[in-house]
Amino acid sequence: MKYKGLIIETLVIFFLVINTSYFWMPKVDLLGFFAFPALALVYLIFLIVLIRQIYLAIREHFRSKQRIFVIILLTITLLAIFLRPAGIIDFEKFSGKDVLIAEREGVANCMTTLKLKGNNKFVAKSICFGMTEIKGEYSVKGDTIFFDKVNPGRNDRDYYQYAIIKNPTYNNPKYMGDLTLFKNNSDTTGYELWIIKNELMKPNSR
Repeated sequence: MKYKGLIIETLVIFFLVINTSYFWMPKVDLLGFFAFPALALVYLIFLIVLIRQIYLAIREHFRSKQRIFVIILLTITLLAIFLRPAGIIDFEKFSGKDVLIAEREGVANCMTTLKLKGNNKFVAKSICFGMTEIKGEYSVKGDTIFFDKVNPGRNDRDYYQYAIIKNPTYNNPKYMGDLTLFKNNSDTTGYELWIIKNELMKPNSR
């Protein structure tokens, strides 16, 4: 096979790119708008290559050991990426245990997720035609969570100053409460997330 080496090298690079996305994806910010479809296209190309290699192997009655090796490598890699698209290793677990997780899905399947860690760190991610990530620290007073030492990364933006945990205003067993984020004391509307895990505190009934 003339292109065996090229296929393997490209596949390894693609596999490494996927499995290190935790580190580089938040840094590219809006370039992620192009990264997601580009990675999906590469995946589709490799899938087509796999189908073609299987077809050629059948025609050869599986006599080429090199082709069989490429088929096995392609199958394992593509299956691993399909099952774990964010990477085999969950690097976020090393940043601390999640004691509260709140999320909200918007239009076009855009997702906002806030995770409070047991070490008083927080991670806020927004995935919508790309990914943005904000990290910082938090403290708790009553039913109020205060955010501090915010590191916005590439974007010079202000994060919410505090959030209030309260009981949900709707009947949905999936959610354990609401987490409403406020920019400041003048913010009367806030931005509401839905709590899916809460080992931090019981929600206030107000």
